Amino acid sequence: MATVASLYRRVLPSPPAVDFTSPDGKRLFSEALEGGTMEGFFSLASCFQTQSEPAFCGLASLAVVLNALAIDPGRRWKGPWRWFDESMLDCCEPLDKIKAHGITFGKVACLAHCSGADVRPFRANQVTVDDLRRHLIHCTSSRDCHLIASYHRRHLKQTGTGHFSPIGGYHAGQDMALILDVACFKYPPHWVPLALLWEAMNTIDESTGLLRGFMLISSHNAAPSALYTVSCRDESWISMARYCVKDLPDLLKAESLDNVPTLLSHVIDSLPANAGSLIKWVVEVRRKDEDGPCLSKEEKERLFVKENVSQQVRDTKLFMIVHDLQCARIQCCNRSSSSEDSITRIAASVCCQGAAMLSGNLASRKTCFQGVQANGDGANTVNSGSVVSEGNEQGVDMLLPMSPCSMSSCNSNLDNEIIKYPSSTDALTVLLLALHPSTWLGIINERLKAEFQTLVSTDNLPDVLKFEIFHLRRQLCYLKTCKDKEYEDPVPVPPSGP
Repeated sequence: MATVASLYRRVLPSPPAVDFTSPDGKRLFSEALEGGTMEGFFSLASCFQTQSEPAFCGLASLAVVLNALAIDPGRRWKGPWRWFDESMLDCCEPLDKIKAHGITFGKVACLAHCSGADVRPFRANQVTVDDLRRHLIHCTSSRDCHLIASYHRRHLKQTGTGHFSPIGGYHAGQDMALILDVACFKYPPHWVPLALLWEAMNTIDESTGLLRGFMLISSHNAAPSALYTVSCRDESWISMARYCVKDLPDLLKAESLDNVPTLLSHVIDSLPANAGSLIKWVVEVRRKDEDGPCLSKEEKERLFVKENVSQQVRDTKLFMIVHDLQCARIQCCNRSSSSEDSITRIAASVCCQGAAMLSGNLASRKTCFQGVQANGDGANTVNSGSVVSEGNEQGVDMLLPMSPCSMSSCNSNLDNEIIKYPSSTDALTVLLLALHPSTWLGIINERLKAEFQTLVSTDNLPDVLKFEIFHLRRQLCYLKTCKDKEYEDPVPVPPSGP
């Protein structure tokens, strides 16, 4: 009987590394603990996990750190439990792509940010080994900050190439860092000289042409969003970032506009074709057989918050203007309501993504959505569907936030289709509110500028919506920073293993 060659771990090259469980490793731990630079170790150890795929080192490192910081993901992992898992870290890159190609430094930083953490990324050309030491001492002396290293294994005499792992401690006397290697199947946790780790960081990632480095991750003091988030799953965010930061302000300076509808029409006409991929609304999914058709108290509370945000968006004067403009375009072009986001298409997309995450089948090539059935639960709706993937059927519930219909100039059929759940009109309104106030300073007509600035001002927004907009504004600001400082990474090439 033929068997496929396999490996059971690797021998840790020592020196330069010191096995954490060896007598010397234990001594280093004890001395560092006494020196106060092992404070973050225990929270990391209590949440530690090995990477579930050979290319998931970045995802595993981030999941460990997010859980160690006690950041609530705001959505269920399995059963009733909310907990970060690799399968949930998909807002900046599709999981099947990461499984095939791995993930880059910039995308890990992006994931950390959109998961609710505060992130400070440093590439090796931006800092020195002394800066690394200073940041590491700060992190390992605290429970509120953790450091993830991006480095090349070759400099540690290990097999493999680029790798991510959290750093669990620091020994000041020996100037050594404790790497909590998430590839537990390959190497155990180990101490390495900090100067050598720095050399391993100061290497070029061939998939991006950029240097590796490290990032500091801590809890954000602001609440995460309830309904909307910025998505950078594909490279379209780069063109949208360019549009928001440069093209739109330039357009406003070049055009002589005299009223709000005309201004908004110009904005809508100038939007890139992929504009709808930047602002996404978040839907909660669960296995169909977990709790039956009823919603738990927590699920109802989360849906209530989402519905509250959605309704508050629609109560703004800006939404009504954008909505009427969109309706006029639909009627002018003689398009039916199906040209907007249909509930069936949304359910199919969301349920298929949810089934893939719940089953762990991240790279399914054949997926068939069989249908959706809505079960009302008060103002909330549970939409159930079946996803058939490679012969296996998975029942999925989608918890869809609903809002009451509102009066508009559109016909009743279109109104029922669009107003119930977040549509492209909602997303466009939210994007306009989330753009930095300086975006509109270039409007030539002073009266129009004042009127429009009042429309997009957050001063009079309800607190729940204001927090949502501020969260999106922080995300957009982070993406702008990434673009300006070239943290963004091109499409990665296939990497080697861990």
